[in-house]
Amino acid sequence: MVETAARELGVSPAELRRKNFIREFPYQTPVIMAYDAGDYETSLEAAMKEADYAGFEKRREKAKKQGKLRGIGMSCYIEACGIAPSAAVGSLGAGVGLWESAEVRVNAVGTIEVLTGSHSHGQGHETTFSQIVADRFGVPIDSVSIVHGDTDKVQMGMGTYGSRSGAVGMSAVVKALDKVEAKAKKIAAHLMEADEGDIVIENGELKVAGTDKSVPWFQLALAAYTAHNLPDGMEPGLKEGAFYDPTNFTFPAGCYICEVEVDPDTGETEIVQFVAADDFGNIINPMIVEGQVHGGIAQGIGQALLEGAHYDPASGQLLTASYMDYTMPRADDLPSFKVSTSNTPCPGNPLGIKGCGEAGAIGSPPAVINAITNAIGNNDLAMPATAQKVWSALKAATKH
Repeated sequence: MVETAARELGVSPAELRRKNFIREFPYQTPVIMAYDAGDYETSLEAAMKEADYAGFEKRREKAKKQGKLRGIGMSCYIEACGIAPSAAVGSLGAGVGLWESAEVRVNAVGTIEVLTGSHSHGQGHETTFSQIVADRFGVPIDSVSIVHGDTDKVQMGMGTYGSRSGAVGMSAVVKALDKVEAKAKKIAAHLMEADEGDIVIENGELKVAGTDKSVPWFQLALAAYTAHNLPDGMEPGLKEGAFYDPTNFTFPAGCYICEVEVDPDTGETEIVQFVAADDFGNIINPMIVEGQVHGGIAQGIGQALLEGAHYDPASGQLLTASYMDYTMPRADDLPSFKVSTSNTPCPGNPLGIKGCGEAGAIGSPPAVINAITNAIGNNDLAMPATAQKVWSALKAATKH
């Protein structure tokens, strides 16, 4: 809609978007959501710079001399992630709460087991969840194990969807870690005859700040379970649980720019450049985030160019029920992506995370279609933009 408006008004698509960005936060939308933080212009600027947006017309002229139609398209998205809070979704008719739960179990030898109601199906939770635990206590990451999806062990959880595992699932873990840390510091202060406020955790040790007194993490864990010398009234063990119910959704946002070349004789589209600039808030593991963005963009490009569910009009039979017929994107359908992040921390959860799971799949389809319609001069193009559809749209534009 924004791209079409820019073309009809004869103004830059980038400038029209810029004029309509929200700049004051919090911003209450007409529906239940209130945008809490963002910097949309930074993402726009980063994407335009990486894509050499200003130099596009020169590239278009060069492509024209080679018999190709070159187009550029932009998409600025904002997404509601970390679905919550429970009271809000309850008012909309949800039948469940949308909190998440976690339990942190420090074993007597100092290894740590985390039970989470979130579930990993390829996002690398085993790594990122372990990172926040290892960083908190200064222990090796391989001494942390993550348990998920095991209903014999894990307490109730709400699962993984809507980019909620970081913002909601890891926040529940952080709340449990807070409780473990508080108890560990009480024990350490008692063992070293120090004030609890002077205890710091560094490099796998609990230390009395400003002194050479320290207790190794594994020794502290053993002390919690032998219970020979605990503060009066303290229960043995070092195991805590927590539920986290967010105060708001999270709102990742970004700007995607796609550049294509279309063969006017066949309608075949080649993506020659794809740039993604996202704001995911604080990032725990940049490599995993980049991988999720790559996967999302691939999915979005597949939706834009290739993937369609086709039915027989007479019988209603699905004709694309297997991957022999349903066209999935392959490596040779995709360019090398240029991705970057600019991080505005989310104020609604303890880690400042916004989420990244769906971003690539949200921002890429409109960017691709905007690029193709820019190349062929016809906005009337529905996904998937197969070669046949693009060729037909191009011929229709030529007739007019």
